[in-house]
Order: sequence, then C-alpha cells, then structure tokens
Amino acid sequence: MTWFRARAAALLLLPLAACASEGTPPVQAVPQAEAGWRDVATTADRHRIREWRTAWLRALERARAAGHGAEIDREGALLVPDAALLGVSPPAGDYRCRVTKLGAKTEGLLDYVAYPAFRCRIGAGESTREFAKLTGSQRPVGRLFRDTDRRMIFLGTLQLGDEQGALRYGHDEDRAMAGLLERVGERRWRLVFPYPHYESLVDVIELIPEQ
Repeated sequence: MTWFRARAAALLLLPLAACASEGTPPVQAVPQAEAGWRDVATTADRHRIREWRTAWLRALERARAAGHGAEIDREGALLVPDAALLGVSPPAGDYRCRVTKLGAKTEGLLDYVAYPAFRCRIGAGESTREFAKLTGSQRPVGRLFRDTDRRMIFLGTLQLGDEQGALRYGHDEDRAMAGLLERVGERRWRLVFPYPHYESLVDVIELIPEQ
C-alpha cells in the first residue's frame, strides 16, 4: 500500500473509531441492508465469487501436495468444495469460529494453517444478516446477503489489530472481503473466502453455534 493510500485509510478510520461504541462494525462496513449482493459487490469481488471452485481445488491440491492430506480428510465436509446443504440460513447469535488457510499465495508461506477457535457473531435479519469476527488479529466484518437455498454471500472489510472502526466496503481493495456462507452439517456452517488478498488461496471459517 502506498503512503497516500495508507494515509487515506487512516483518515477514514478516525471517525469510525470515535463512534465505534454507537454502531456495530458490520453496519459501518456495509450499510446497504436492503440491496442485492451483486449491486453492492465490486467487480473484483464478483470475479472472486465466480471463481470460488477453481480457487478451492487449487488450494486443496497444494495443501495435499505439501503433506496435509490427513488433516484435510479429518475435517470431513468442512473442506469438501461441493458439500453445501439446503437450508443455509444460520441462527442469530454467537459462534465458535475456526479459521483454516489452504494453499500458499506466495513462495515461503505454509500451504495449510489451522488456527484455534475464535468468536464470531451473526445478527438477525430478513434480506441480509450482519456478521463479525469478534476476536483475533484479522477480523472480517460485513453482511451476509441472500443468494440461493444453499449459500449466502458475504461482503465486508477486514479489521486488523486493535482497530475499533471498520473501513467502508469498497474504499480499500486490499481490505475488501468476499465469501460464501454454506451449511455443511446439522449445526455446522462454513464461510469460504476464495482468493483472499493475503497469505492463502482459500480461507475457510468453520462456524459452530455456542448455544
């Protein structure tokens, strides 16, 4: 990121951080509560959503080639690309969320990384649902948009470190996030990010309701 872009991002965050206690980060990041996801998504993010399966197959191939086949198989449906079930809409509430990164984006990075569980939250809603990862150093915040009976589309931005505010979606391409929410079990969902901007080819967040 150039100095100018970094400076602009910092200026955008200042007022948001000041009012973080008055509004939730998902609302700040994606205020378009009633729009369809295609009307909100950037051109780059629509492309990432279209290419989700290609990204996933490439990521799995690299992770297995690096010797992580057993770890992948142990996760069952979580890491199977075509495992989405009908009835995608998740209940509102807090979730235990666990991130797995597949396929190194650049040489020198690991092809398989599994992190311990963090906390996430999904809000109530009709056409869209708010989503936020509450803990950890990299926290997606944004909205889940209705798409099909088997998936919802996430659009949002990435919070880093101790940031309290959230950049508006579309203001900084390096922070933009686009993913697919799918149900893969009785009380098990996943949020899949194809071609994230950092580190990996695919990020998968497993979501298990805390209650």
